[in-house]
Amino acid sequence: MINKFVVVDLETTGNNPKKGDKIIQFAAVVIEDGKITESFSSLVNPQRSIPAFIEELTGLEDKMVKDAPLFTEIAPKVNALLEGAYFVAHNVLFDLSFLQEELIQAGFEGFYGSVLDTVEMARIIFPTADGYKLSDLAVRENLQHDRPHQADSDAQVTAELFLILVNRLSQLPELTLRQLSQLSGGLKSDLQQLIDEIILELEQTSVRWQESLEIFNNTFALKKPLSISMLTSRQYQEDDQYPSSEVEKGVMVKKAFTNFEKRIGQFQMMDGVYHAFHSGKHTLIEAGTGVGKSLGYLLPVAYLAKQNKQPIVVSTHTIQLQEQIIHNEIPLLARILPFEIKCVLLKGRNHYISLEKFALSLLEENDNYDTTLTKMQILVWLTETNTGDRDELNLSSGGNIFWNKIKNEQTIFSMSKIWQEKDFYLRAKSEAQNADIIITNHSLLLSNLSAQNSILPDFDYAVIDEGHHFEKVASQYFGRSLDYLTTRLLLGQFGQYEQRMLFYELELILDSLKTAREEVLETGKINQLAADLSYEMDEFFKLTALYAKTNSAQRRGLNRAKVRFTHNDGGKERDALVHSAERFAFLLKDLQTAITHRLELVKKSNGALTSKQKGKLEEIISFRNELEELRMTVQDCFISKSNDVKWIEIDFRSQQNVTTFYAQPAFVSASLKERFFNIKKGVVLTSATLTVNHSFDYVINEIGLVKDNTLTMVIPSPFDYKNQVQLLIPEDLPEVNTTSLEDYVIAITEHIITIAEATKGRMLILFTAHDMLKKTYELIKESGFLDDFAMIAQGITSGSRSRLTRNFQRYDKAILLGTSSFWEGVDIPGEDLSCLVIVRLPFSPPDEPLTEAKCQVIKQRGGNAFTEYALPEAILRFKQGFGRLIRTEKDRGIMMVFDKRITTTKYGKAFLRSIPDVPMKKGDIDELVEIIYKWL
Repeated sequence: MINKFVVVDLETTGNNPKKGDKIIQFAAVVIEDGKITESFSSLVNPQRSIPAFIEELTGLEDKMVKDAPLFTEIAPKVNALLEGAYFVAHNVLFDLSFLQEELIQAGFEGFYGSVLDTVEMARIIFPTADGYKLSDLAVRENLQHDRPHQADSDAQVTAELFLILVNRLSQLPELTLRQLSQLSGGLKSDLQQLIDEIILELEQTSVRWQESLEIFNNTFALKKPLSISMLTSRQYQEDDQYPSSEVEKGVMVKKAFTNFEKRIGQFQMMDGVYHAFHSGKHTLIEAGTGVGKSLGYLLPVAYLAKQNKQPIVVSTHTIQLQEQIIHNEIPLLARILPFEIKCVLLKGRNHYISLEKFALSLLEENDNYDTTLTKMQILVWLTETNTGDRDELNLSSGGNIFWNKIKNEQTIFSMSKIWQEKDFYLRAKSEAQNADIIITNHSLLLSNLSAQNSILPDFDYAVIDEGHHFEKVASQYFGRSLDYLTTRLLLGQFGQYEQRMLFYELELILDSLKTAREEVLETGKINQLAADLSYEMDEFFKLTALYAKTNSAQRRGLNRAKVRFTHNDGGKERDALVHSAERFAFLLKDLQTAITHRLELVKKSNGALTSKQKGKLEEIISFRNELEELRMTVQDCFISKSNDVKWIEIDFRSQQNVTTFYAQPAFVSASLKERFFNIKKGVVLTSATLTVNHSFDYVINEIGLVKDNTLTMVIPSPFDYKNQVQLLIPEDLPEVNTTSLEDYVIAITEHIITIAEATKGRMLILFTAHDMLKKTYELIKESGFLDDFAMIAQGITSGSRSRLTRNFQRYDKAILLGTSSFWEGVDIPGEDLSCLVIVRLPFSPPDEPLTEAKCQVIKQRGGNAFTEYALPEAILRFKQGFGRLIRTEKDRGIMMVFDKRITTTKYGKAFLRSIPDVPMKKGDIDELVEIIYKWL
C-alpha cells in the first residue's frame, strides 16, 4: 500500500513543453500517514523571457528568476521526492507532462508511478460544488489561499484540499466505495487504486455505520428522508389569531432575530397580503429593497393556509430565491410562529432522479468519460441529497445528456413497487399534498393550467414573487422553441442500426422475444427512415440559417442576430424552409408510428423481460414521447396557422450549433386572465419594480388583470437614498443615438477608465447590448490603463452570472461588465460595489422581434407604442438596474448614467420620477470625478 503522496504545482511560461515552454516555479508538498511532512519550492530559471500575460497571472517577472537555479540543478531533489509516491496535482496531466519533459531532459527516467487528480476527485466527492477551480474549492472549504497562481501557495492549498477529499472518501459507505471502484477504471487518474486501499482498511477496522444513511434494495446507500417541515411543539389551533397590531407582530418577529429592528414596511406588507386574500381580489404590491418582503408574505400565508386548510403556493422566478426561502426564511418563520408549518419545494418531474433507471444504468458498460464521472458524482450525491433534485448537481454537458436517461418520468414497463417507496418525485408530490406552503417556480405554476401536467395539488391562493417576470415566463410557456443541438442530440439517441443506439437495442429485445414481425416495418426500412430524418434535420437547420442570413443583411459586423420570421414575406428562402419543415414533420411522424408499432408488439408478446430490457424500453418510450413533442413544435411553428411572433436567433460564427427558432404570443394577458386569474380566488404579485411613474397600469394590462378589481399597494424602501446615493450625469459625452458605435465606445471607455481610478474599481457597468460591451472591454484591455484591475465581462469571462459576481467580490479592484441578466438579481452588498454605471437607457431594440410585434399590434389598434410599451418596459428595467446599488442601510454608492437623454428629453424625466429621490449633479467628467473622490 502506498502511503506517500507528493502534491505538485508548477508555474510555466506557457502550455506546451514540446514547443519549448519551461517551468519558472516548482513546488511540492509531501503527505505521509495523513499529515504534511515536508514542503519544497524553488523558482527556476527558464533561460527565456516570461510572456507578459504569465507575468500578470503569476506575479513572477524575469528579474525574479534571473539568478534562480536551472531545472537540472533541482532535478535530483525533485526525483527523490517523487520516489515511491502517488503524484497528486490539480489538473494532473498538465503538471505531469511538463515535469516528465524536464526530468528526461535532465537525464532522469521520469515519473511512471500512480497519479491522482484533485479536480477529478473534487468533481466526484463534491458533486454539488459551484466550481472546481482551486480558488473556488479553497473558498468552499475555508482554506487560506493567499497567492493564487504561485506554485508554493497553490501546492499547499492543493495538499490541504487533498487531505479533505481523502477523508470524505473514507467516510463513504462501503457499498458506495465498491460501486465507485468498479466505475473508476474509466478515469484519467489512478483513483481506483486509492479507493481499493480505503476499502481494504475499512474491512480491517470495525467502522460505525452512519445513522443518517440507509442501504436500499442492496443497490444504493441513500440519505434517510428529512421532511422540510419546521416543527414547533404544538399544532395550529382555531384560536391562533393573526397578529393584527404592530405590537403583536413585533413581539412575534423578535423571536427570530438576535438584533431585531422593527421594519414598518414589512408589517404593512403582512397586513396587505392577509387582507388581500380575505378580500377575494387580486393584489399588486411593490415593495422596495430592504422591506423584507419574503417574510412579509410568508407570515400571513402561514395563517391563511391553516385557516383555509389548503396549501398556498409561493412562486419565484429564480432558483436562488427559492433556496433562500427554504434555507433562510422558513427556519425564521418556524421560530416566529406559535404552531407547526410544513413547507415543500416542488419542481417539475424531470428535475428528480429515477433511482430505478439509475440502478439499471449502472449495469451498462462501455461508458464514455463524462458518463462514468457523472455516475460516480450521483452515487456520492445520493448519500447527501434530501430531494433527488438535479439542480443540486454540478454536471458537465456530457453529464446533462446522461441525466436525460435517468430523469424521472412516467413509466410503462418498469417502476416496480419497491422503487416507488423511495421515489423522490412521488415523495415531493405527496409532501405537497400535506403542505401548508408550496414553494415552486413560475413555469411549474403555469404548467398547472393544463390538467394532464398538473403536479401541484388544488390551490386557490398564490403569491407570485419576482412578479415582474411573470408575463415573460408566461409568454415562453405558451410558446415553442426548437434548437439545433437539442434536436441533433435527441435524434442521435435513436441512431441507425449499426450505431448500436436505442434502435439497435429495440431490435435486440424483439429478437429475444421471438416475436413475429409481419405487421411491422422491417429493420432496413426503419434504418433508412432514421437516415432520412437525420439528413432532413440538417437540411432544415441549414435553411433556417440561410433565411436568417438573407434577412439580416443590414446587420453587418454583428455575429449574433435575432431575425423575425413571417409567413407573408413570400421569399424563396421562406418557401424552402417551410417545405423542409413539412418533410421533417412527416418523417418524425413516420418514425414515431414505427416505434409505437414495435412497442405494441413487445406488450403483446408473452416473453419475460429482464430488468435491463425494461429499462431500455422506458428509454425508448421516453424518446418516442420527445419525438412527438418535437413534431408538434415543428407543426406549430411552420404548418399550423397562429398569431404567434416567430423569430430565429443565430450566431453566424457557428451557425449550425447556435441556431434556435422561437414562436411566442405577443400578448398573454387574455390567456392569463381566462386560465389563471379568473379561476383563482386570490393572487398577490409582488416585486421591487411593478410601477411606472407611480402607476400600476402597465403591469395590470400586461398580465391580464382588471384595474377596478385589483388592489394595489406601494411600500417604499426603508433606505435613506438621499444620503446614500449620488446620481451623476456627464455632459461631455456624445448623444448615444447620433454617434457611431465605435465613436461612442471610445468616448465611454475614456470615462470608464477615469471613473475606475477614482472609485478603485468596485464598479458594475450595465450595457443593453453584448456588442457594445465586448468592444468596450476590448478597448479597455488594449489601452493598458486598467491592467491592475480585475476585468470581468459577461459572455467573455467564462462562468455563470453567480460565479462572475463571486469573482467580482473576491478582488479589491474589480470591474464587472454585464448585459440583460445583470440588470437584476445580482446582490452585491457593502463596499464590494460602490459605483453603478448605466451606459444607455435600457430600451429594447425596435427590431427585436417581440418588441416589433407588440408595437405593431398597439399601432393597429390606434395606440401609442412608445408610451404604452417601449417606455414603461425600459423604465422597469432601469429601476431594476438602480436596485443593484444599495442593498443594505449602510451601503453608499455613485450611480452614473452616460445616456444624456435622461435629462434632455421629456420622457427622460419619467425615468427619474420612477426611482427614489436622490441628489443629481451634471457636469463634465473632471467635475464629476472630484465629487466621487470627496464622496466615497
